[in-house]
Amino acid sequence: MTRCRLRVALMITRLADGAGGVTLRGALALDPARYEITLVAGGRTPGDDPGGDDVLFGAEAVKEVPPGDLLGQAYTAGFDVARVPALVPGVAPRADRTALAALTRIITDGGYDVVHTHTAKAGALGRAAADRAGTPRVVHTFHGLPFHPFQAGWRRRAHLAAERWLARRTHAFLAVGPAVAASAIRHGVAAPDRIRTIMPAVEPVWRAPGSTARGLARLALGVPPGVRVVGTVGRVGRQKAPDDWIDALAALGGDDVWGVWVGDGPGRGRLLDRARARGVAARFRLLGHRDDVADLLPAFDVFALASRHEGLPCTVIEAIGAGLPVAATAVDAVPDVVVPGETGLLVPPGRPRELARAVRHLLDRPAEAARMAIRARERIGDRFTPRALGRVLDHTYRDGRPWR
Repeated sequence: MTRCRLRVALMITRLADGAGGVTLRGALALDPARYEITLVAGGRTPGDDPGGDDVLFGAEAVKEVPPGDLLGQAYTAGFDVARVPALVPGVAPRADRTALAALTRIITDGGYDVVHTHTAKAGALGRAAADRAGTPRVVHTFHGLPFHPFQAGWRRRAHLAAERWLARRTHAFLAVGPAVAASAIRHGVAAPDRIRTIMPAVEPVWRAPGSTARGLARLALGVPPGVRVVGTVGRVGRQKAPDDWIDALAALGGDDVWGVWVGDGPGRGRLLDRARARGVAARFRLLGHRDDVADLLPAFDVFALASRHEGLPCTVIEAIGAGLPVAATAVDAVPDVVVPGETGLLVPPGRPRELARAVRHLLDRPAEAARMAIRARERIGDRFTPRALGRVLDHTYRDGRPWR
C-alpha cells in the first residue's frame, strides 16, 4: 500500500539568517497533503539551563526567541516545532553530546521517513542521530562548506574528515549554488550521483526602486537627502568580513557616500569600533535586525558584499530583485549570479580597497550599473522562488518515486 504523506524532520542549528529563511520557505512550499513537517532548531534563550538536556516543543519552543529567529513563524504557520538548547554553533563537546542524544530521541520518537539537515553543526549531529535511529532517508543541504581557506589547517582537515564520514551516511545532498556543489564533489564530501544544485529561495520582489519606494526607504534609514548609499544585509560576524566592509567604505571617501548595514550579530561592537577608528562613524548606520529588509533595499545605490566565504546568500538575490547593482567578493557560489561586467562586479576576498574601487565604478557610472542590474534580474528569472525549491525537495524526499 502506498503512503503518500511523509513525515519529515528539518534540522538546523538556528532557524535564522539566510539558511533559516531557505529552510522555512522550502517547508512552506511543500504540499501539506503530502508532507507532515517538524522543524527542529537549536539556540538558547535567557531562560534556558545552559547545562540542561531539555527539548522544548510547540509554544514552549518559541518563547523568548531572539530577534531574527524564525521558529516562531514556523509555529504560527502550523508546523510542529522543537528547540534543542544544547544545539549551538562551534565546537562544544559537552553540549554536542547532549544535543546528539536529544536529536536521536526526537528522530526515534517521531518515526520520520526523512531527516533533512541544514548548516554545519545540525548537519553533523542530525545526520549522526538519523544514522543511529535508522532513518530510511537522510538529506543534507550545503548552504556553504564548513571548511575554507581562512581556517587553521588542522581545523580544516578535521571538518573535511568529519564531512567525509557523514557523507557515507547521507542518501542525498543539495547544494546552494553550482560552485558549492562542485566543491563538495571535488573534496569528496558528497557523491557526484547523489547531489543536486538548488538556488536560495526568496520571496520574489522583482521591482525597480522607484522614486516613492526610494524616498520612503531613505526616510526610514534616516540618511540625508542627496547622499549615495552603499548597503549590505547580513549577520555581523567574521564570515561577512565587517572590518573589510568598513575599510572599503573608508576608502571610498567623501561625505556624500554613506554606508548602511542591516543585521546584527556577535561582531556588532567591533564593527562600530572599526567605523569610529576609520573615521566613518558619522556616515554609517548599523540598523540591527529588521523584518522590513525588502522595503529598505530601494534606499541603496549599490549593494556591497565583503564576505570571506559564502554559499549563495539570499540577500544578494533580494538585492538583484530590488534592481540594485552588486559589488561582491568572488567566493564560493556568488559568481554563479554575479558575473563580472555582466550582472555585477567581483573582487578577491580580503581586499577592501578593490571592493571600494568596484563600488566607486558603479556609483560613478549609473547607466552601466543599471544595465548590469537589469541583466542580473533577467538571468535569475523564476529559478529562485520557493515554488521552484519545493519541486526539488519533493523529488529529493521521494527519490523520484512514490514513497512506500
